[in-house]
Amino acid sequence: MTVTDSRTLADRIEDLLPQTQCTKCGYPACRPYAEAVAHGEANYNQCPPGGAEGIARLAALLGKPVIPLNSANGVERPRPLAVIDEQVCIGCTLCMQACPVDAIVGAPKQMHTVIAELCTGCDLCVPPCPVDCIAMPPVTGEATGWDAWSQSQADAARERHNRREARLAREREAAEARAAARRAVSSAPAQVMETGAAATPAAPAADSAEARKRAIIQAALERARQKKEELAAKGQGPQNTERVSADVQAQIDAAEARRRRLGLAADNTAGNSGGNTAGNTEFPPTKR
Repeated sequence: MTVTDSRTLADRIEDLLPQTQCTKCGYPACRPYAEAVAHGEANYNQCPPGGAEGIARLAALLGKPVIPLNSANGVERPRPLAVIDEQVCIGCTLCMQACPVDAIVGAPKQMHTVIAELCTGCDLCVPPCPVDCIAMPPVTGEATGWDAWSQSQADAARERHNRREARLAREREAAEARAAARRAVSSAPAQVMETGAAATPAAPAADSAEARKRAIIQAALERARQKKEELAAKGQGPQNTERVSADVQAQIDAAEARRRRLGLAADNTAGNSGGNTAGNTEFPPTKR
């Protein structure tokens, strides 16, 4: 029986990488680097966390000689661990957004902390921190490369990274759907104006609402006018309508302008005998 292995060369290369997702290879994650190596677009000595042993593993797979680590990508070193100074942390969440394996927990404006067993030592949380509260002390003694990192740790980090990427993709799709819905709602009135398709049923409803609004305003103005006349008949009308301050006059003018926009300015002129603007408002000005 012949068993066909469906894994591609990129799959095999990815299996040999430490899955720290540190981007030191020059690619955004381990998978893109594996694909670049498989396609001959990147060399197999660009992974500092894998170190010399990682290069040897890739060389054996590719049938190529073992070569030194490219110093432009970094150096082989003991694995570090991100540690947040919780007294300095301001809860900005930037480190959480940068962590490729969701090893940092916290909430906006609340203290953040690193789950030590999940941290890959990628350093990506350090640059965005605005208060420099993240340190990266080594935690593996003299052990470096694959001596400082196990295959089980690599597999777990790979799974967490994949879950995070899937979650971010879902969030982007949801955000795009919400934005598309908002655009559709905002463009609907313009489409109605252009096509006239929905103008007929929508217009009566709008006219009815506007008519009700105008009726309510008119009724309120009429009540105010009658009340004013009653007070004037009793000698209790406003006493300072001849000389008002500039601030009060500005308020009166603004009220009159609003009424003119509503088409109500002429409705109360018959009930006013005064020749100044103050006598045209239904609300007596405040005495100074």
